[in-house]
Amino acid sequence: MAQTPQQRRANAKFVKDQEARRGKSEAERQARTKEAQKSPISPLWLILLGFVVFGGVFFEVLQRIFWR
Repeated sequence: MAQTPQQRRANAKFVKDQEARRGKSEAERQARTKEAQKSPISPLWLILLGFVVFGGVFFEVLQRIFWR
């Protein structure tokens, strides 16, 4: 029975993963997966959140200093 394109892609992905694992210990493989984890929030949203929180504090301090 011939393979479908979906099966070919899945097999290619599996072979690539197996070749990457070859010759490495379990600890090395786990370290590789831990390094690849991404932050659940993008840097843009972190900057925006920081501006909202710390920008408000900054403007409040300026208001108290100059406009008592």
